[in-house]
Amino acid sequence: MPRAFYTDWPWPDIEIERVILAEAGCSIDVSPDNKEATLAEHVGDADVILTCWAPVTARVIDAATNCRHICRTGIGLDNIDVGHATKKGVLVTNVPDYCIEEVAEHALALIFALGRKIADGHLATKRGEYSLVGSLPIERIGGKTLGVVGLGRTGTLLAKKARAIGMRVIGTNRSRQAPEGVKWVTLDELLAQSDYVSLNCPLTDATRHLMNAKSLRQMKPSAFLVNTSRGGLVDHPALAEALEAGALAGAALDVQDREPPDLSQPPYNDRRVIVTPHTAFVSTEATTELRTRVAHQAVDFLQGRTPEQIVNPSVLSG
Repeated sequence: MPRAFYTDWPWPDIEIERVILAEAGCSIDVSPDNKEATLAEHVGDADVILTCWAPVTARVIDAATNCRHICRTGIGLDNIDVGHATKKGVLVTNVPDYCIEEVAEHALALIFALGRKIADGHLATKRGEYSLVGSLPIERIGGKTLGVVGLGRTGTLLAKKARAIGMRVIGTNRSRQAPEGVKWVTLDELLAQSDYVSLNCPLTDATRHLMNAKSLRQMKPSAFLVNTSRGGLVDHPALAEALEAGALAGAALDVQDREPPDLSQPPYNDRRVIVTPHTAFVSTEATTELRTRVAHQAVDFLQGRTPEQIVNPSVLSG
C-alpha cells in the first residue's frame, strides 16, 4: 500500500485528503510536529509528502528514501528545497492559482480599512473613545493612486478591482508589461507616486526586504503599505523606524517574517498598523479547492499520471 506523509496543515482535519487518497489505496501518516528533525525522523518510506509550511529541507528529502513527489498545499515554495528535490529526482507540485480572488479581495479590504480608518475607529470605540476627530484625517479612496508591485494573477486582479472603484493604478514588474488600464513605472517612480503600495510579488533573493529603510522613505508621508504576499518582502524593524519618523502613514500586514510575530513589539503594536493572521488566502471555497487539488495531484502521481502544476518538470525527462 502506498503511503503519504503529511507534515502540517492549518485546517481542522485532513478528511478531504484522506478520502481522496484512500480511493487510490494510499494511507496518510501525520508528523507529530513541523520541526525539521521530527520530519526527518518520521517521514520513513513515504511515497509522497504533503506539506503546507513545514521545512522540507535537504535533510528531510534525504531521509525520505522512497519519496518521489512533494505536494505543496499552497503557492510559495520557500519552505521546500526544490533544487535538492530536483537533484534527487523528486517531483514538486504546488497550486499557484487557487486563491487569487481571495488575496485580491483582502488587499482591497485592507486599503479601505487603512484609508477610511475603519480598524482604528473600531478599536477606539471598543476602548470607549467615541470621537470623529480622533480618526482624522480620513481620505476618499476613489481618485487615489494604487501602486501594485508584481503584476501576476493576483496583482492584475487587484488592479482591476481598484480601477472599478475609481483608483488610478500604476504597477511594476520584471517583464515591464502591464495589463490594460495600468501604467507601468519603475519601482522608484511607483513608491514616489502611490498613495497605497500593495506587494503582490514572490519572495526571492532579489525581493527579500524589498521594502527597507531606503525604499520606505521613498514613499509619501501620507501613503500606506499593504503586504498580502510574503513577510520577507518587508524589513519590519525598518518599517517600525519609518513609522516612528513619520515617513509613511500606516501599513497593513497579513504576512510576517516570522509567524506569529511578537505583537507587543513595533511595528505590530503601532495603532497605525493593521495585522491580520495570514488569512488573505482563506475562504471556504479556496481551502476546499486547494486541498482537493493537492490530493488529486498525489493520486495522479501514484497512479502513473502526470500531476498538474509541476514546478520542476526537468525531473520528468531526467
